[in-house]
Amino acid sequence: MGELQPWHLIVILVVLFLLFGAKKMPDMARSVGQSLRIFKSEMRQGAKETEEVAKQAREAATVTPAVENSTTAKVTDAVQKEHNAS
Repeated sequence: MGELQPWHLIVILVVLFLLFGAKKMPDMARSVGQSLRIFKSEMRQGAKETEEVAKQAREAATVTPAVENSTTAKVTDAVQKEHNAS
């Protein structure tokens, strides 16, 4: 009883036909189709951008080992020697 029956769809189509006329119905269907295509393409593009951002975040989150500078090592050694001497 509460389910959508085929004759319900026929009644809906007849009402739409009476409201909008025969000329506007194909235009409306075409417009809905174009809108759905645009929506789907935007969703795909958004998913690609999200994946790119996530990939960049993963790459940025990887820890790179610190490079020891020879000048830093010399200064550190000198400071340690002074500290040990005192």
